[in-house]
Amino acid sequence: MKLKVKYLALCVALAVGVTTTASATDGYLSSGYSVKQSAMGGAGVALPGDSLAAATNPAGMVLVGNRFDLGLSFFRPSRSGTIIGNQLPPGYPDVNGIYDANGKSNFFIPEFGYNHMFSPRLSFGVSLYGNGGMNTSYKTAIPLLGTTNAGVDLQQLFIAPTVAFMLNRRNAVGISLNVAYEKFKAEGLQNFATATSSIDPNNVTNRGYDSTLGKGFRVGWIGKVNRIITLGATYQSRTWMGKLNRYRGLFAEQGSFDIPANFAGGVAVKAGTKTTVAFDLERILYGQVKAIADSGSNMALLGSDNGPGFGWHDITAPKVGLEYRLDSNLTLRGGYNHSGVPFSAQETFFNLLAPGIVQSHATFGATWGLGGRKEITVAYVHAFGNTVNGVSSIPAYAGGGNANLHMSEDSVGVGFGWGGE
Repeated sequence: MKLKVKYLALCVALAVGVTTTASATDGYLSSGYSVKQSAMGGAGVALPGDSLAAATNPAGMVLVGNRFDLGLSFFRPSRSGTIIGNQLPPGYPDVNGIYDANGKSNFFIPEFGYNHMFSPRLSFGVSLYGNGGMNTSYKTAIPLLGTTNAGVDLQQLFIAPTVAFMLNRRNAVGISLNVAYEKFKAEGLQNFATATSSIDPNNVTNRGYDSTLGKGFRVGWIGKVNRIITLGATYQSRTWMGKLNRYRGLFAEQGSFDIPANFAGGVAVKAGTKTTVAFDLERILYGQVKAIADSGSNMALLGSDNGPGFGWHDITAPKVGLEYRLDSNLTLRGGYNHSGVPFSAQETFFNLLAPGIVQSHATFGATWGLGGRKEITVAYVHAFGNTVNGVSSIPAYAGGGNANLHMSEDSVGVGFGWGGE
């Protein structure tokens, strides 16, 4: 037991110390929170597989037994923006053209989990994972935004202590306390750091990283209907974060950037002795957070209570996964995820900084048993390229025209798991 506690303490220290930017697949939230789940298209509400289960449905922790899991994913997004049809007056530069946002394009995302069964009906565990994030690192300035290379970097890490228990032999419930760490910086937005644009021009751009802590909760239920069908449901509250004071002149409500609530339902069906099919339907409530949801065309000052944002709305993400147990040592997985684009074509100008537009994801993976209840899992996720062309998205005072966005993503993950006694 002492050795397990030391492993857990080490994981916490590493997670806090590692820079993470989670894959921006369903808007800016990750579609899957473990290597296993990623290989299943993100489906897992009714099919827990490891001690990262609390990230999706905390009820699953009492079903996975004593476990220790760690993993690392390599994430590589490709993003760019194109400005067309802009007509600034004579004397201003021609800003039309393609802008490459891949100044930084390689990211590593750690994950850790530990679960301990106090009895066959009660468990306590901790899951650590990158909740979500976004990054754009333009290789040049975007003159409509500012004078230095433009970009943002948003990172979010969750530490989720979790209690789960069996109500009876068919139903499990669980609850997690979500302790969140958020880190953010913005660059190249000098054109908005003025008294006519922001309530605090000195805290809009190029202020380096600012960070804050927050808290919320997640609850979940898993019920076995019969030997074939298992159902699940989960709800994560809005995560109330502290203010990002260095960017109080950028985000609505004086630097507030809460993490949106979300909820999901799922079903897992045993389609034979070796095959399980899982289907989830998730709803992410981006529209509840003003910094994300307020329209970029809002004429209020940046940083004010109703200041401009990214114009994001709620989205729905269906996910389907297939798990095939080839033999006692090898399990194969595949999946598909399709999420909505979180903003309209009229909102592409500000979303040059946050082009979370990928929709279709194909996933593959496998788990190999290593003996001694140890296993290694791999997963590959490809988010197919998507383009959103703006419609009257650049305001007339900035010369009009449109900002067009393009993005695709690839991710490769490796995880190690051990199921102890």
